[in-house]
Amino acid sequence: MTFRLTTAAIAATILAVAPAHAAEFRKFDRAAFAAAQAQGRPVIIDVHAWWCPVCFSQNHTIRQTVASPAYDKMVIFRIDYDTQKPVWQSFGVRKQATLIAFHGRREVGRLAYMTNKDAIDALLASAVR
Repeated sequence: MTFRLTTAAIAATILAVAPAHAAEFRKFDRAAFAAAQAQGRPVIIDVHAWWCPVCFSQNHTIRQTVASPAYDKMVIFRIDYDTQKPVWQSFGVRKQATLIAFHGRREVGRLAYMTNKDAIDALLASAVR
């Protein structure tokens, strides 16, 4: 017996086994951030530098965690450490690899320069409670 896979069948198989990211990832925009907060959505601020290995590790952990449907309302706003200095400074951030969690308008936690998966997962979870 011979099986032939069509392109559509291959694509459907890949989509079925590939984790979908439930959270929304966006470049930081003040108006979009305020709108997400006003809607009471869980929000993460990710102060990220492309050259930072800690940022890379954090991003990997975040993407794994938010693949869960529990994070379907979450918005993750990335602030570019190199080009958006006034923005990250407005949040009281001092260095790249800083993550700030909000539940609506209320800040519920932050981590700076940490790659511990359990700590990052706990921070993400704090925003959805």
